[in-house]
Amino acid sequence: MSRLHLFSFVAGVLLGLVGAIAWFSGDLPALPISPFSDEAHTTLNSDKNMITSQTGAVSVVSQKAGMSVRIESVTVPPPGVWIAVRELVGHELGNVLGALRVGGPRTDMTVSLLRATIPDQRYAALLYRDDGNGIFDPASDSIYIDLDTSLPALVYFDTSE
Repeated sequence: MSRLHLFSFVAGVLLGLVGAIAWFSGDLPALPISPFSDEAHTTLNSDKNMITSQTGAVSVVSQKAGMSVRIESVTVPPPGVWIAVRELVGHELGNVLGALRVGGPRTDMTVSLLRATIPDQRYAALLYRDDGNGIFDPASDSIYIDLDTSLPALVYFDTSE
């Protein structure tokens, strides 16, 4: 083996080792994206004077706090997804407050919650693929990826009084 090949091999191994250390130490960004970043796809809707957040797969409008959340639309193909409403703890996703199974594209749905949302808080609606058992479980159901953005189909919305 020539010196150049040996040097290239050693450099590649070291680069791979540094990358693995960075990955497993948590220095790389993790999913989901921050609800406070520009990547959250949040825009001002002047017609409703409310915040509307959407991806290519799910759309939610800011709404009054309560025991349910209105989902404007879901545009995923059959066999569909679970829509889970999650609270936020700081910048991280927290508890699931409620979930609804949707079999394909739909508009104007309501997700009933186990606990009411609180006014002036931010929440997330996140899509999950069912693992085949027909029961929602965020530990075993996988997060649905929006093919337009290559990011989780995740939208944030705010509540009011």
